[in-house]
Amino acid sequence: MGIFVAEGIGTLEHARGFTLAVGGAESNVAVGVARLGGSATWLGRLGPDSTGALIAGRLRAAGVRAIAVPDPAPTGLMLRYRRSAQFIHADYHRAGSAGSRLTPADLPLSELERAGILHVTGITPALGDTARATVFAAVEAARAAGVPVSLDVNYRGKLWSRFDAAPVLRDLVALADIVFAGPDEAAIFLDATDPVDGLAKLGPAEVIVKDGARGCAALIDDARHTLPALPITAVDPVGAGDAFVAGYLADRLAGAPAAQRLQTAITAGAFAVTVPGDCDNAPTRADLAALSGSDINR
Repeated sequence: MGIFVAEGIGTLEHARGFTLAVGGAESNVAVGVARLGGSATWLGRLGPDSTGALIAGRLRAAGVRAIAVPDPAPTGLMLRYRRSAQFIHADYHRAGSAGSRLTPADLPLSELERAGILHVTGITPALGDTARATVFAAVEAARAAGVPVSLDVNYRGKLWSRFDAAPVLRDLVALADIVFAGPDEAAIFLDATDPVDGLAKLGPAEVIVKDGARGCAALIDDARHTLPALPITAVDPVGAGDAFVAGYLADRLAGAPAAQRLQTAITAGAFAVTVPGDCDNAPTRADLAALSGSDINR
């Protein structure tokens, strides 16, 4: 979607101006993987407008192969502003948008069958019935082809209620091989003290709980991992979770061991909050090496 970002801090009526950016959890992850040397393809519907053209162009410029299905509806938008130094407010304008009209017929099944990983989020199912059906169809096609399925729960309360989201998210977790979630997101559909254990009991072999400044906890192929966050100076928290996921998936595609995947994820998430924007400043391997002080560049 296109994102209008208000400049400065305060209520919207006092904004000094706006910048137009590109974002969306799946596109952020795709750009993040490409910046880290991986191969990424993004699928979605875009409208016949300048915002849709901007999104397709930005993805391709970032090294992402974009399969953009044309749609007569307008491309989705978000309006974002900082109410204070700590709180960011977002208004979605996605009802009836091109992206919400995604259908199972849009899926390039031959592409899915050749993929290294299929990555989906809990945002697309919130956009409408056909978008939800498309996510489940993609997951089932990937599973049938033996392609690992990655899911970032990514609950958005402004798109659907916890009551409506809970059974859908729970079903997606049960179908996934790799699951990312925050503790609060997991609590929407789990009745468990430990979100890592609760998610793992639903079936995924790789469970990673992202916990912001507290780092992450994971259960990967029955092995426990806990990593602290890196000490950094935060500039913009937007996109940190997507950068984390991109770091993990890029290393998994490269065949790295679990501990290295998590370290790259932690470092990528930390880098993301030191720069503005959703994915415009997604880190390279050199950026991660500079931030961590270790040679993780390949």
